[in-house]
Amino acid sequence: MASGSQADQSRKINSNTLQPPPPAGLKSLIDMLHRIYPDQPNPLQVTTLLKYWLGGQDPLDYISMYNNGGDTERDIPAHWHYVSFGLSDLHGDGRVHSLNNDNAEISNRSGMGFELTFRLQKTRDELMEEQNHPEKAIRPPTWPANLLQSIARYCFQTGNGLCFGDNIPWRRSLDGKSNSRLQNILIAQDAQLGTLDGPFGMVDFCQIVGVTDMELEQASRWNGRGVLNYLRQDVQTGGEWLITSMQRNLSLFELFPERLISLQDDLEKQGSDLAGVNAEFTFREITNSSPACKEIKKEIDSQSLNAQCMSDENNHSMQDSKTKQRDETPFPASMSISSNSLHKSCPLDYQPNTPESISLDGIEITLAPYAAKYLMLAIKDRIRHGRHFTFKAQHLALTFVAESVTGSSVCKSAPYSVIGYWTQVLIPDDLVPRMIKDFQDASLEIGVENEQRLEFRWPDKSLSLIVDQPRFPAMPEPTSF
Repeated sequence: MASGSQADQSRKINSNTLQPPPPAGLKSLIDMLHRIYPDQPNPLQVTTLLKYWLGGQDPLDYISMYNNGGDTERDIPAHWHYVSFGLSDLHGDGRVHSLNNDNAEISNRSGMGFELTFRLQKTRDELMEEQNHPEKAIRPPTWPANLLQSIARYCFQTGNGLCFGDNIPWRRSLDGKSNSRLQNILIAQDAQLGTLDGPFGMVDFCQIVGVTDMELEQASRWNGRGVLNYLRQDVQTGGEWLITSMQRNLSLFELFPERLISLQDDLEKQGSDLAGVNAEFTFREITNSSPACKEIKKEIDSQSLNAQCMSDENNHSMQDSKTKQRDETPFPASMSISSNSLHKSCPLDYQPNTPESISLDGIEITLAPYAAKYLMLAIKDRIRHGRHFTFKAQHLALTFVAESVTGSSVCKSAPYSVIGYWTQVLIPDDLVPRMIKDFQDASLEIGVENEQRLEFRWPDKSLSLIVDQPRFPAMPEPTSF
């Protein structure tokens, strides 16, 4: 195994030898899986040797591996079914998951409210070996256990949960060694497991589904659940149970080009669920130079905000280190899909307690070339549909806001503002078609990387947008991101 705190190989655990009986949360999961796999009461398991609450690095106590024979009548191929134990509350005594949660939306969830699953289609060699040696138990690959453990570790470290339709740009083969085209992940609901009403709350089962770069891009642009529904429609792309085949070498849209056309039609009608991306940017205020404007304003730009934020974050971290308390606050859900409100959705990890909202006369934004391809998506597929879109840098965030978005700090009379380290830019309805046309004239396409400097200016709106490498002042290397 890749993790030093896991057993080097999978092993069987006999439930009859567990003394005392397993804790209630763990038992509810075992009982549910026993009802689904009654012929496998003691499945092969990967177990963490040093438990998380004892200082171990791996949050999943166990990962069970079931042999699923599939269903030929329903075109469900034989596969290995992996199920995690540990993201939900197994013990109910606070050793891993907090017992006190005042958030009504998640108070009925067990632990983080979900467990991970993965379905890996058996290879031809595995099927042949099972057929030729029925008396021999075939051992499943253990690399999916490492994959689930890595994702679980991310969830624990950030406090960020997973939802059906989410995507994870993994950017490497899921097994860590092959040249498979499946190098990214979509999150689906496990069709066989559904949702468990356990002793400590509800538990969803988030299934990891391997997808290609093109499938990930379309899921990001449009709708993760929509792409998953397309994948379900043919056994070559996962079928009804979304079974991952590491041997798949064609994307959904290469196999069925007509579905890409249908998806693009839906994108035009419904807009995109992608609410933001990480991207470098800078900005500066375009001041009102009219002689009638005598107001002396505090000069504000991305450089001054960056410096102030780094100082504030350092002070904040020093105060946190004195308390030595574990932070149970969920990771900010700013990039939540389809939202048309900015209420309680700050995209930054850190903001001042009572940030002051500062209105700008105008704004000039410089955006990194690699992120320019998202400008068309931001305006055409988000703002045009009454939503918002965020570019998030290390310390700062820049959000384009449609007129119909609620909870923002901008309005028609004050379209540009900075609140703490969050800059908001109102894109009025009458500017949207002009921006789309200007982007089209500059061949700024969604899927194409831009390498040349571009300038877009709308003087009547006091708005300028430059596509070029942002120039940052010399700063110390950040310790974390």
